[in-house]
Amino acid sequence: MSSAIFEEYLDKVIAKVKSKQAHSMIKKELSNHLEELSDSFQKRGLSIEDANKKAIQEMGDPSTVGKNMNQLHKPRMDWLLIALFILLAGIGFLPLMSDVVSPNSFFIKKQIVWLALAILALIGFLFFDYRKLKDLWMYFYAAALILFFTSFFVGTTLTGGGIWLSFGGIMINGPAICLYLFLIAWAGIFTKVTDFKGWKKLVGLLILFWLPVIFYIILSQFVFSIIYFLCVLVMYIFYYRRNQFAIKVVLGNLLVGIIFISTMILKFSSSYLSDNLISVKAILSQAGWFGKGLHNNLTIPEAHTDFVFPFLVYSFGWVFGIFLCLLLLVFILRISLNAFKTKDLFGRLLTIGGAVLFTVPAFWNILMGLGIVPIMVVPLPFISYGGSMLLVYAALLGLILNVYRRKDIVESTLVN
Repeated sequence: MSSAIFEEYLDKVIAKVKSKQAHSMIKKELSNHLEELSDSFQKRGLSIEDANKKAIQEMGDPSTVGKNMNQLHKPRMDWLLIALFILLAGIGFLPLMSDVVSPNSFFIKKQIVWLALAILALIGFLFFDYRKLKDLWMYFYAAALILFFTSFFVGTTLTGGGIWLSFGGIMINGPAICLYLFLIAWAGIFTKVTDFKGWKKLVGLLILFWLPVIFYIILSQFVFSIIYFLCVLVMYIFYYRRNQFAIKVVLGNLLVGIIFISTMILKFSSSYLSDNLISVKAILSQAGWFGKGLHNNLTIPEAHTDFVFPFLVYSFGWVFGIFLCLLLLVFILRISLNAFKTKDLFGRLLTIGGAVLFTVPAFWNILMGLGIVPIMVVPLPFISYGGSMLLVYAALLGLILNVYRRKDIVESTLVN
């Protein structure tokens, strides 16, 4: 129990710390140090009162300590991620300035509006306390299921593009938004996984995991099923990385998932793939190191969306293509490394899962553009034209930046 003299000292210290959310953590940390110092002095023969005074002297001037604590425990901003976001979003305007869309001004203005909304979404998810979402996982999961059913019953079917929702002429990719909702839901579930004891609850948890995969397949959103599947498994592996049985569970689900999803892709998407199959390798072989220029005679479907990567390589060359790949790699690695800078389990899971939500579509889109993986509707993060995914990615980035911003002002909730 802290003495009155300790409480007075600690109050003076935290008075210099601007972040109120860090007050309890700092007070707890310094209180433990003071108690340890006091105990050590008492063992040397000092009275409790003298030991407490000596401990405070050892800690130093409360004003100075408070200023130091304020520097250590304050909100941070990852300006590199923000700069990369701006750069990638800027690159996304290049195809809109070419001849692949007409009229150019219409698409450019529309994308500017979407980008403005995306920035607002990023800011909106940046400054609130993300930890408040942890206990709401059931609501996020339920909201995602409602979006699934709404998309299925009242959605608009687009050729090869799954099912979309229309609001006043604006097309919204409901299943894409579900990815974001499921990320938050599963991060919350894993922080409360000890509540799922007994085989009945574990079976229920397994059903919760597989249900979205099946729904994504039904809605012909095959890539989204892969993204969701890998996102949850990666978070699961992180949480149970020291548990051999858990690793076996992951491998079992991974095997089943690969067989099931691959079978569904081959069975239900073959007509779409054959109708849209193009010789991207031949196109890329003509690009050269510096490309053919922005205004070229290349006719490639969806050059501003799904095939934006081969278009950019053909226009600006392999030098630009390699540069773009490096940008995306740095972006993803930065997010992945940031995940281990927070001491909050929920925040770490959100960041790790978020990294997967960026990694899979980025790699798939590029490999698809190189003619390596099946051709499906999957946008390149921040670069492909379109509003729904831009909003989802911006909101996701805002949440990731939120976790990073609070990394020094949250208490540790990591499980040893």
